[in-house]
Amino acid sequence: MTMMPSHDDLDFRDRFESGAVAPADFTHRAHLRLAYVYLCEGSVETAMPRIRNAIHAFLRRNDLPADKYHETLTRSWLMAVAYFMDKAKSASTFDGFMAQDDRLLDSQIMLTHYRKDTLFSDAARAGFVAPDLQAIPPAR
Repeated sequence: MTMMPSHDDLDFRDRFESGAVAPADFTHRAHLRLAYVYLCEGSVETAMPRIRNAIHAFLRRNDLPADKYHETLTRSWLMAVAYFMDKAKSASTFDGFMAQDDRLLDSQIMLTHYRKDTLFSDAARAGFVAPDLQAIPPAR
């Protein structure tokens, strides 16, 4: 399902990219919203470098350690959001999308796809590691 981000969602992306979102406000839900906006504009493959670059810039701007970035979690969440977007009815906002199925709000859900020691390994932080328990279903 192709979705268009709302003006509010695009404004959130712009505020995040420009540094107007504080670290305390970049919650799990905000991460999902950013993924949603990038995925409205392209595929997982095109969204991944955009979200990676945006998060790295966010960390630098806020004097946060670069190792807070986690490649496997970022890509896995993008894949999960893409899958749920594909299954959802058309929605005109991120909130409308989330209202259809809020399972993505469970920040621990990746532990159904990964063993904890795999997901939180140095290798998974530095580069993408495929799920070792259950594959993340692909979007169509």
